[in-house]
Amino acid sequence: MLIFVFTIYMSTNKIKLSVLDQSPIRKGATAEQAIQETIQLAKYTDTLGYTRFWISEHHNMGIIAGSTPEVLLAHLAGETKNMRMGSGGIMMPNHSTLKVAENFRMLEALFPGRIDLGMGRAPGTDRITAAALNPSNQFREQDFVEQLADLQNYFHDTYEPGTIQARIRAIPQVKTVPNMWLLSSSGQSGLFAAHFGMGFSFAHFINPNGGPESVKMYKERFQPSDDLQQPEANVAVFIFCSEDEEKVRQHQAVMDHRFLQFEKGGPIVPLSYDDVKDAEYTPADQERIRYNRYRVIAGSPTELKLKLSWLANDYEVDEIMAVTITENFEDRLESYRLLAQQFELL
Repeated sequence: MLIFVFTIYMSTNKIKLSVLDQSPIRKGATAEQAIQETIQLAKYTDTLGYTRFWISEHHNMGIIAGSTPEVLLAHLAGETKNMRMGSGGIMMPNHSTLKVAENFRMLEALFPGRIDLGMGRAPGTDRITAAALNPSNQFREQDFVEQLADLQNYFHDTYEPGTIQARIRAIPQVKTVPNMWLLSSSGQSGLFAAHFGMGFSFAHFINPNGGPESVKMYKERFQPSDDLQQPEANVAVFIFCSEDEEKVRQHQAVMDHRFLQFEKGGPIVPLSYDDVKDAEYTPADQERIRYNRYRVIAGSPTELKLKLSWLANDYEVDEIMAVTITENFEDRLESYRLLAQQFELL
């Protein structure tokens, strides 16, 4: 029965693939190289038939160069032709809502109909850095909700009577509006996305539990908006595709160690397989490794086709966003090529 249901669902939903890139800094490389690799990856995946290309916002992290997606997007969109380009995401508590609206209206003016505004309510960094980015940040859920309401008003030149928005317009005033998405690793923002009529992206690469339930709840509670009439959801997951079994094994070992490195709060530095191949783990470490492996889907092209199809079926979505970090940039490019080939994107 399960196989029958899977066949029916997947036969009517061709899976779309997209990219979520963080401009990771490889060991021995520089931040400048990481940004250039993001540019090259965007141009390459644009030719492969990927649906959208999102870039992240992180701060005070020595292994990630992507801190200002609104700046990098302007360049990436000019270097590509077909994909939608967007943020994955703008961390709203770090920013003035008006400034976000103006940044993305400018992007819409430059590239009408191609821009996605993906948003999150986490700071994308530690609390101290978040306070430096926005000293007035109170980390309150209600502030985020108010930002979403204000943002929609800015994009549509509407306002609530008696509010400050009645006297302010987001410049430039353009006819098109970026597609708005909320990002979540817990599901709460799915409720906000449903309420405001926005798209919803679940970060399986951060939290491998509860995602399908969150997407289901989002769809059930979705309220159409002027910008989106039907619910639209996708899932983001760490992915590595290779025809070389040894590369897959080494990739998994590096990812295992990287997750532990992050969870223990130690220095976050670029890693190679040579750094971790002789690592010894405690029983507690091994338990965390087993859990974190659900955040990663790695394997051969045929294995990936099956695993990702099951993931899409589990979430009942037709779009998967691939987050790929590799020791060698060529392996990163090849992973995306093999995926595109397996899913016949072109």
